[in-house]
Amino acid sequence: MAVTDRELALRAIDLEFARDVLDKLVRLETKMDTLIGNGQPGRIKLVEDKVAILEKHDLRNSFYNRAVNAAISAAISIAIALHKFWMK
Repeated sequence: MAVTDRELALRAIDLEFARDVLDKLVRLETKMDTLIGNGQPGRIKLVEDKVAILEKHDLRNSFYNRAVNAAISAAISIAIALHKFWMK
């Protein structure tokens, strides 16, 4: 059986394609290790930790903001209610 030029060209194309796919797979695996972490916390874990800290501070800040807004609203309401007595 003789191998024709066309068959050789197809084998070369197949080998090149397989090499490209394997290269891309290796790059993908490396990026996944970076994101998930390979025995160490990856980027996703670090981002999750930062988001948890920000949520904690956001809850605390929202409580303080509500308390300050309530105090300001109460002061304004009292001032409006008692302005007749102060203007005499």
